[in-house]
Amino acid sequence: MTPPSSLPATLAVRPAQFRSSLLLLALHTALACTVTARPVPHRWERDMERCSIQSQDAGAPSFRRADPPNPHAANAVRLTSESVTLDGRLDEAVWKKAVPVENFVQKEPIEGAKPRERTEVRFCYDGSSLYIGARMHTRPSGSVQSTLSRRDNAGNSERVLISLDTYFDKLTAYTFGVTASGVRIDYYHHEDEEFSRDYSFDPVWEAAVTRDDSSWIAEMRIPFSQLRFSGSIAQIWGLNINRYIPTENEDLYWVLVPKKQTGWASRFGTLNGIRGIRSSYRIEIVPYLAGSSTLRDDRDHRNPFDDGSNLRGRAGLDYKMGLGPNLTLDASINPDFGQVEADPAEVNLSAYETIFSERRPFFIEGSRLLQGPGMSYFYSRRIGAAPHGGSAARYTDMPTSTSILGAAKVTGRLRSGFSIGALSAVTSPEDVREFDTLSGQVTSRRVEPLAGFGVLRAQQQFGADASTAGLMFTGVQRDLRDSDPLAHLLNRQALAGGADFNLRFDGGAYVLNGYLGASHVSGAPAALLRVQTSSAHFFQRPDAPHVRLDTNRTSLSGFCGMLQFAKNSGEHWLWGGQISTESPGFEINDAGLLLASDDIAGWGNIQYRETAPRTLLRSYSIDLAVGGGWNYGGIRQYADAEVSATAMLWNYWNAALRLEHGISALSDDLTRGGPLMGTPAVTSGSLSLSGNYAMPAQWSLALGLIRDDLGGWSVSASGKASYRPEGQWELSIEPRWSHSVNPRQYIAALPGGAAATFGTRYVFSSIERGKLALTLRCNYAFTPDLTLELYAEPYAESGRFFAYGELAAAARSRDLRSYGTDGSTITRRDDGSFLVTDGPAAFSLRNQDFRYLSFRSNLVMRWEWMRGSTLFLVWQQDRGLFEASDALIGPRDTFDSIGAKGANFFALKVSYWLPVG
Repeated sequence: MTPPSSLPATLAVRPAQFRSSLLLLALHTALACTVTARPVPHRWERDMERCSIQSQDAGAPSFRRADPPNPHAANAVRLTSESVTLDGRLDEAVWKKAVPVENFVQKEPIEGAKPRERTEVRFCYDGSSLYIGARMHTRPSGSVQSTLSRRDNAGNSERVLISLDTYFDKLTAYTFGVTASGVRIDYYHHEDEEFSRDYSFDPVWEAAVTRDDSSWIAEMRIPFSQLRFSGSIAQIWGLNINRYIPTENEDLYWVLVPKKQTGWASRFGTLNGIRGIRSSYRIEIVPYLAGSSTLRDDRDHRNPFDDGSNLRGRAGLDYKMGLGPNLTLDASINPDFGQVEADPAEVNLSAYETIFSERRPFFIEGSRLLQGPGMSYFYSRRIGAAPHGGSAARYTDMPTSTSILGAAKVTGRLRSGFSIGALSAVTSPEDVREFDTLSGQVTSRRVEPLAGFGVLRAQQQFGADASTAGLMFTGVQRDLRDSDPLAHLLNRQALAGGADFNLRFDGGAYVLNGYLGASHVSGAPAALLRVQTSSAHFFQRPDAPHVRLDTNRTSLSGFCGMLQFAKNSGEHWLWGGQISTESPGFEINDAGLLLASDDIAGWGNIQYRETAPRTLLRSYSIDLAVGGGWNYGGIRQYADAEVSATAMLWNYWNAALRLEHGISALSDDLTRGGPLMGTPAVTSGSLSLSGNYAMPAQWSLALGLIRDDLGGWSVSASGKASYRPEGQWELSIEPRWSHSVNPRQYIAALPGGAAATFGTRYVFSSIERGKLALTLRCNYAFTPDLTLELYAEPYAESGRFFAYGELAAAARSRDLRSYGTDGSTITRRDDGSFLVTDGPAAFSLRNQDFRYLSFRSNLVMRWEWMRGSTLFLVWQQDRGLFEASDALIGPRDTFDSIGAKGANFFALKVSYWLPVG
């Protein structure tokens, strides 16, 4: 490895200049933006005698939207002198003036049929808010199913949902709703699909609910400051209304989108009559105060960094401002995420990083506008991740995450159909403090540099079918000098981005989409060497002439692309096909996520479906898919075929079956930078079954089986049971179990191998693994705004390594030369390690057997003590044990994890919502 060389002067940035540049970049991004200014659908049960009712749409063609204007139109009445008191009673005079929307039809159980119960929805408004009054009629003998829970957790409660396309772009929409127990629901549709929902949309609005003998009544107030809309004097908004009645298994819509068609906002009716409303700057400031304490069971009193209580305090604020009627600026200074659940436990024995979902509110809200189709250019967990540097000292004060000094984003959509999302964040340099037990001195060392992140996503909608074209860009800049030790670990600069398109034809029934992107990273030669040899590239492969490991390289560039054509709508037949590629040098892991490059892949699928109820099944589908992948050296890495079927039974149970077979191929990553190695033929299958979603008690089961022709196998089972009685409780339990044998677990690459394996021994073993986990949740809602939520996960995993050997001395072989045969010996020592002799050579293999126990829990009291203002009281536990053991785990191990040593984390956070304008 050559020492790092200096970079050109144009890339040399001093710390002071760097900080100024980052702040100017963030300000410029915000100003520029200002100027530029499927979850599964519900399934319900119905009476058997209604099977003879046929949908009034049963024989209609399904592919083209109707040419005449949508006949569904509602009107909002302007409030003049009177006002609306939000009490759920609808006793103001304005509700008598407003004409109700009441021509609803069923989507379930009989598409197009008349509903059993009447629904009336009215609209009125004043200069600041939209008011919605809804009366949901019920039969005198009928019951209203509802449970009390926290916001956005409607479960199987009866509810009414109002969807508003405030831009009237026939693509995006907001949805507001309330259950019969007063639980508020809100989410954002970023595309023309009903079940494409962004629950991070979290506006400040109000709702009230009451009941009488013949109905339940909902009253909502939605401030215009929480919506984005055009600046027109006369507003025309798209509108749809949905009422879900679980006791009747009815799903009612004002504007029905047939099951065999696609689309959502593009098929809305209209809400007319809103005039003269003005957008405001919508300034909202939410300061917070937080304090925490960490108590460890296994505290070492000699550790100077652990005083027993480990008290911490911090403050910060979130800032939101409307930039006209269309755009919103969100900013956060010193954000805190102490109330967020911990990531689940796992043991990762692969070459690739574990992907965790985003849980931090600032990065979740509006995240859809920062993502393009295809490649994951932006993986928000990169911002604020754990420091990249490490420490070998016995006592350390190592930050568990990188502090975010500040972050800002601008999101929105203009009347022209142009949408934008821009984010800028600055993370703090981080130091580890180390205690020298000999000298008694505490020293500090930098483990993460100052860094800036930028993300830009822009998209333009065009055409009658709402086609789109977009651009995506990400950039990372780190304050690294050539003499900085971190310059050997991290890229100094990383840029990536691309263009994409989504062309819709025949009302979205046919879609042609694709993207083309590129990446460029630069830094010191040692950092670029780490990139080249990482699991995403493996440029050190000795038998891959299409890539070259360059120890003097200071930059790396690559490209990606995809083209897909699909038929997404139709009565019976759907199909699609795609080709995609990532070049060997494509690299986006500084701001995004890429597990592996050097890939050319293609797939195709065809589906037959039936959406009209039949004698035994309400609906079903059968899919056939085939696919394969090659690297840029022309090596086939995989090829498989899959057939799957799904069905909804007459009692609203759901079943799914999948069978897949992959043929033998060659892997360019199994030896982790070594030569090609053969892979086995693999056959797998899975079966799942779930109960009626509308019932208070819900359940699901899933089974999986995998076998290969080298003797490997895996059996897995999982399930979930939840119970939501009418009241305030919600209980769920989710067990997961698996038992497997992998005959090709990578161990190490050692010198002294045969010429056929390029002088290296690629050591493998078989591994028998067992996993058992139990996810428990127990929630209690005192009110919709005051909840107590418990999450707990005991987890146990074991691994027993056996049958050690090395890649056989034959090119592209999948066979192992087992130790203990062919003149070699293998002996286990008292400490569990192995001594291997092979002729004159002798080497050791450490004991890999393990038993891992983990218990993580999170108890959160959440109180929205004033609209937009929240108090969190948090107790988290993180307990664990990792030890050498060759015993297979059992049910008792999961409970043993609760008694493992670990840490208790307590936190209190209070935020206060200040609407300035």
